[in-house]
Amino acid sequence: MGSLDALDQSADLASISASFQDVFDRLLRSTQHVSDDTILRVAGPADIPHLKELCTPGPANDVEQAIEDAFTISDYRLRMNHPRFFGFVPGPASPLSWIGDCLSSAFNSFAGSKLQGSGVAVVEQTLIQWLSSRVGLPDTAGGVFVSGGSMANMTAMVLARDCNLPSGQEGLGVAYLSDQTHHSVAKALRIIGIKRDQIRVIPSNSSFQMEVSTLEDAIQADRQAGLIPFVIIGTSGTTNTGSVDPLAALAEVRDKEGIWLHIDGAYGASASLAATRSSTVSGLGLADSISWDAHKWLFQTYSCSLVLVRNKINLTKVFTNDGDYLRDALEDEEIPNFWNFGMELTRPSRAMKLWFTLRVLGVERLGKMIDHGFRLAEVAQDEVQKLPDWEITSAASMAIVTFRYAPLGKTEEALNELNTTISRKLLEGNVAGMLTTKLRGKVVLRICSINPLLSGDEMVDIIHQATELAKRLG
Repeated sequence: MGSLDALDQSADLASISASFQDVFDRLLRSTQHVSDDTILRVAGPADIPHLKELCTPGPANDVEQAIEDAFTISDYRLRMNHPRFFGFVPGPASPLSWIGDCLSSAFNSFAGSKLQGSGVAVVEQTLIQWLSSRVGLPDTAGGVFVSGGSMANMTAMVLARDCNLPSGQEGLGVAYLSDQTHHSVAKALRIIGIKRDQIRVIPSNSSFQMEVSTLEDAIQADRQAGLIPFVIIGTSGTTNTGSVDPLAALAEVRDKEGIWLHIDGAYGASASLAATRSSTVSGLGLADSISWDAHKWLFQTYSCSLVLVRNKINLTKVFTNDGDYLRDALEDEEIPNFWNFGMELTRPSRAMKLWFTLRVLGVERLGKMIDHGFRLAEVAQDEVQKLPDWEITSAASMAIVTFRYAPLGKTEEALNELNTTISRKLLEGNVAGMLTTKLRGKVVLRICSINPLLSGDEMVDIIHQATELAKRLG
């Protein structure tokens, strides 16, 4: 019986090779001209039937047609790499990252064990060690690449629970986070069995940082009630305002109370690699665990995240689980089996694209790209402060600044509606993706300026266009 390959090895592969080169060139051209593109395109009711037709499996098509269909489908998206998109945390992925991603997919390395992927295991281990040293973790540190900040936070919460809560007493455990903590943390806690009434939300101060004295009072009250405080979650770079919790003070509370300190650095940990701004996140190395999204400020494609831990032995204590069919995949200290470091058995080599990016760019240039984001937010803040009727609602921090248009004589409800409209009109006019958030009940405009392709002059122009629009609306 002969083989049955999905492709004719001669004719089809030659066609794919030519098509791939065409796709590569086309993607590079679109990246070069992305600033001319529409920031957001959402499929409407008239578009859905055609998209469903394209997406329904059926007869074979040639590669060229399938590629055209893929471009059609992908046109309906938010251009996360658009220089004028400032919403959420943008994803200005470097073309180097998606080239690295293509290579990783083509090699299709299984990144769970040394036996199946020793090369990519060395890449992952080396990057984990290097990143750990950059944030100030000790030599005992380790970690694992995961799909995103949600999985990184969940991995850390499992570690905190299993390392700090006695078996059978999970119902007495209490976790502490702030009113600015990313929602994925509370979600992770609930998934691992920590109920809502076991989660304490500590208020933040005027700089949107966790109030340490209130945290200490809450811990003492819970101990007196017979409960078991087991984890504090601090944040290095909150999503709303880019605020950094007082990490050293949180570490002191951790030391005094003997509980786990997790720092959600999904956004802000990348500042540790900045050329001149790394001191903004000093204290990261005091954590027991850190979450970190490389697909945010390290310019990687989705998904590329990691969790770092102070003592890597805790990872294997919690996550090692043998199976008879895995007996041949032995490991050693030099090259670990990463399936023993987290929840995934089958896992891609997420570290490869970050390695490829760093290999080509170099650490110095990457650091300057991160620095640029800090400066852009400060440029926006400086320009807003020069103009009448605008107010800064949170100062530029970690490349994030918030502000609102607040002419005198309007109610808070009217101001909320006005700023919501400004945001919507800016996006509809393709001026900027300057979305809103809520701070202390106020709707404010928010800029997260991590795209290295935007210039300071362009940022000034965007603020001026927003001002002209606000005047017409207000």
